[in-house]
Amino acid sequence: MMPHDIQQFWQELIGDFGSAAVLWQIMAIALSLLLAWRSNDLLCRNIMRKTPETWRVGVGGINRVLFPLIALAFVFIGKLALRHWQHTTLLALAATLLIAMACIRLTVYALRYIFSPSGWLKTMESAISTAVWVVVALHFTGVLPELLGALEEVSFAIGKHHISLLLILQAVLTVVAALFVALWASRFAENKMMHAERISMNLRVVLSKLIRVSLILVGVLTALSAVGFDITLLSVFGGALGVGLGFGLQKIASNYVSGFIILLDESLHLGDVITVDGHYGVVNQLRSRYLVLRKLDGTEVVIPNETLITSAVINHSFSDRKARVLVPVQVSYDSPLEKAMEIMLEAAKKHPRILVDPASEVQVLGFGENGIDLQLSIWIMDPEEGSAGLKSQLYLDMWRAFREQGISIPYPQRDVRIVGGGETKTGVTS
Repeated sequence: MMPHDIQQFWQELIGDFGSAAVLWQIMAIALSLLLAWRSNDLLCRNIMRKTPETWRVGVGGINRVLFPLIALAFVFIGKLALRHWQHTTLLALAATLLIAMACIRLTVYALRYIFSPSGWLKTMESAISTAVWVVVALHFTGVLPELLGALEEVSFAIGKHHISLLLILQAVLTVVAALFVALWASRFAENKMMHAERISMNLRVVLSKLIRVSLILVGVLTALSAVGFDITLLSVFGGALGVGLGFGLQKIASNYVSGFIILLDESLHLGDVITVDGHYGVVNQLRSRYLVLRKLDGTEVVIPNETLITSAVINHSFSDRKARVLVPVQVSYDSPLEKAMEIMLEAAKKHPRILVDPASEVQVLGFGENGIDLQLSIWIMDPEEGSAGLKSQLYLDMWRAFREQGISIPYPQRDVRIVGGGETKTGVTS
């Protein structure tokens, strides 16, 4: 509305108060909201029931704006029906408020879909809602046109270009809106890509990241072109960025390139059990710049991707997730050796984590200084769960069985002998 239109709007609205015109408009608004509420409930249930799982995201956004849009449609119908006999300024005010409500709901839904829940997200939602209502209030009070005119008057020149504060504000809002749409589209494409079971997980991650970068780049360039920005000026920035990468940012660039190499050559996958730089754990996240390794004690290690390329990485589950666990045991020389080996195998067969195939086996490693060295070799399918608890349970079971069968665990004993003449000799016996 122009300033004189806003003035006429408020004159008509104030003049209609106390008359039947206002009552008719209030009835039309109440009826529109009631019909919208009933229609929204019915449509949401039918749409969500018949919608495939892959389209639930888009339908969820539609459901959030369905109520204000349906109410808006009924308000317009009421406006068309009443405008031949009376003023409809109150219906126009209600229509504007419903449009603002739809914009806020759709924006908040998109923000929650793009970003993970956090404190700053709630702050951003409150800020957007407040900004929309402030703009609506400034519009109906007639301050908005004057404010835009004041921003247009504050201007300066850069070379041959004339730039005002209003143009800068428009550019910022356009770029933010383009980024918003690009992030929403990339998130939608990423979710679709992650459900493509025929494509390997690493390739899905690479394609998702390339789609996101491409959409953001296209969105920013489109927004800058829309506000009249000369995109050729970005070539200067590109040259400066290239120089920066050659000097101070080469490590960062190396990590990003290494990340794409790791994803493409499929040397690492989510859930792999690896050892790198002395850290043993499960690959929890594969990012463009780093890898997150979850260790068995619950801590997480952030490892730059360049380290994974330049250092030796032990992938315990590269071709097979099975892992071998060795349990060393020593028994005394006077214990029944075959019985001890049988007890060790029986202890392995009782534990649910130990695989039947490959079969567990016991080897005689040699005759030690204090006893006979044995070793129980077992296989497990879940090495990411660790082996300390498993070994502890096996040792406990074997210890109980050894005591029942009279099998002893040797330990060093020192004998001190005093020979005549004060000479002392020390020996070690078992």
